[in-house]
Amino acid sequence: MEDNALDAELVLGELEADGLAYSARLVDDEASYLEALESFRPDIVLSDLSLPGFSGQRALELLRARDSDTPFIFVSATLGEEAAIEALRNGATDYILKQNPARMASAVRRALSEAEAERAAHRAEAELIRAQRFEALAMLAGGLSHDLRNLLQPLLLAGDSLLDYQDDPRLARLGSLVRDCGKRGLEMVQSMLSFARGARRAEQVRLGALTNALELLLQGSVPRAVAMDMTLDDPELTFEGNHTELQQCLLNLCLNAIQAMPDGGRLQITSSRCALPDDFFLDDEEPQEGEYLRLTVADTGHGMDEDTLERLFEPFFTTKQTGTGLGLLSCKRIVASHGGVMRVESEPGEGTAFHLYLPLALQDEADGAGSGEDWLQGEAERVLVVIEEAAQLSLLADMLDAYGYQAHGSQSGTVALQWIEAQGLPDVVVMDAEMNLFTGVRTLAALVDRGYAGPVLLLARPEAPPRLEELPSLEHLHVVDKPVTARGLLQTLRLALKNSEAT
Repeated sequence: MEDNALDAELVLGELEADGLAYSARLVDDEASYLEALESFRPDIVLSDLSLPGFSGQRALELLRARDSDTPFIFVSATLGEEAAIEALRNGATDYILKQNPARMASAVRRALSEAEAERAAHRAEAELIRAQRFEALAMLAGGLSHDLRNLLQPLLLAGDSLLDYQDDPRLARLGSLVRDCGKRGLEMVQSMLSFARGARRAEQVRLGALTNALELLLQGSVPRAVAMDMTLDDPELTFEGNHTELQQCLLNLCLNAIQAMPDGGRLQITSSRCALPDDFFLDDEEPQEGEYLRLTVADTGHGMDEDTLERLFEPFFTTKQTGTGLGLLSCKRIVASHGGVMRVESEPGEGTAFHLYLPLALQDEADGAGSGEDWLQGEAERVLVVIEEAAQLSLLADMLDAYGYQAHGSQSGTVALQWIEAQGLPDVVVMDAEMNLFTGVRTLAALVDRGYAGPVLLLARPEAPPRLEELPSLEHLHVVDKPVTARGLLQTLRLALKNSEAT
């Protein structure tokens, strides 16, 4: 900000003499100053105190109304001590007297360094606030998950039971509706809970479940002007990975794509299987033979130029007005932790496509213990079911009876032990790990003390696994995630009995 071209040359000459690389724009009135703030977006403002029809103090006020971090240095021949102090109080970073330009370059370097440190502190503070928000969300989700699972459990069991009435189409349709609603609710609970808590264990990820969870999280975030299309070549494809981390990665890419289409467009999520040649990999990537799952998130937004693409994965680099620039870097690290690689295709005005390549390990064919329903039938085995919730206990016991088991229900560990004293040891035990007065672990320990060595199905929440170290050794202990489905429980029960007979 200078109306004297010679003075402006002297200021810039000091910067050149110090070897500071820069590009400059010279303005001398309010209109051109405001236009430069918008289009030039300066890293620092150097301003004379007084100009015809405009003033440095007014320029400082306009800058601070827009931005509190950009440094502003007064360069004046008339700035007295009182005026200088007042300028600093009003938000100026420093002041330089034109009679003493020698410290111009050092003042500029220091102001830029302090501004960068201040921005880094703001980013760190924002990240901390966001982390605290997620921590609070995780606590809330953990507290709600137990009650929600208990509400969903009867829907899952009742729906499966009603499906057995194939001779009554109305009951079968009702069973299908109830079961599907229960499964949909369970997927929502699991997706939100795992995303909030950030579980990091390796697991078998089903592609369809991953994309279904992504759709649930995106509900309400996709504007009407954006059409979302999801095309999967094999939704049942299963691979080893981390459901939560991949969900977070895809969610980041989708939200970025939506923001790149402010006027609307098309968001496409696709999957395919492919083999990658050795020359596909970059120098810092380790080539791995085999088949890969390619997940693509593509948009029809404004795209990116070459300069942006080159800096895309730099920490804190962002093209947004707000944001940390860490989202894409996190995505790349998540893909790399799965042994995969990431590629980007983009042209200005042509949209952007992110491709995630995840290795698929060779998997043996399942031995197919039985693809029909006959193998799920019991052979009059005595099943002790211990669950505090009366409705769940009744539904589970009725379902087991319907499949040929002799089920006895107990609402507490002490009642179960009394039944054993009177009736003898059962063939198999199905027990809730989360009972209040006499926990599942304590009940099992008491069962073992009484000579029980058969199979045990312990029902537990995935986020609150039972403390098995408190148990004596149990050879046939199976921990089953709650809420259970009828088919899932029957399969585990049948396999547990088969394995125990083999030993």
